Amino acid sequence: MLLCNLIATSVPPLKPQQWLAVMNVGKYRGSGTVNRTETNPPQAPLAKSRRARLASAAIGMLLLSTAAQAGPEVIPCDGALQAQQVAQLLFGRNVEDRARVSEADFNGFVVREVSPRFPEGFTVIDAAGQWRDQRRGTIVHEASKIIEIVLPAGEDNRPKIDAIVEAYKLQFQQQSVGLIVAPACVRF
Repeated sequence: MLLCNLIATSVPPLKPQQWLAVMNVGKYRGSGTVNRTETNPPQAPLAKSRRARLASAAIGMLLLSTAAQAGPEVIPCDGALQAQQVAQLLFGRNVEDRARVSEADFNGFVVREVSPRFPEGFTVIDAAGQWRDQRRGTIVHEASKIIEIVLPAGEDNRPKIDAIVEAYKLQFQQQSVGLIVAPACVRF
C-alpha cells in the first residue's frame, strides 16, 4: 500500500483529454493514430515521461494486487514450527444489553457447532469485549468468548467457519461475530 501511495503522489494528475492517451500507452502506430480512431497527443518530453511513470505505476499496482490475491501469507518459521493459519472467532454474550448466553448455552453451542467441524481441537478463552453501538452512540461492555483454531492445512476451512458464525448469530440473536484469520508458526 505504501508503494501505491508513493506512486500516486509522485505522478502529477492528468487532464481528462489525456486519460485515453495514457490508457493506450504502447499502442501507438507510425500512422499517427491510436486504435485507428484517436490521434496521437503531442510528443513533448514531459508527456512521454509522464506516460512512462504512469505505465510503471499501473504495472506495479497490478503486481501488488495479484500478489495480495495469491493466497494466504506464508511466514518463515524456525525449527520445529510449521507455517499455518490461525482463526479467532469473537463471540459476544449479550442480547439487548443483558447477559443472555450462559456458560451452559455456550458449551452446548460448542458441542453442536464447533466440535464436529474442527475435531482436531481448538481453544475456548473467556474474554471481556467492548464495542461502540453506532445506533445509540454508546460504548458497550460484555462478557465474551474467543475460540482459537489452528486451521487444518490443505482444507477449505472458510465454509466451516462461516457455518459456525451464522449458527451463533441465529441461535443467540447476535448482529455479528468477529473473525480474525492470520498466519502463525505453530508446533504441537
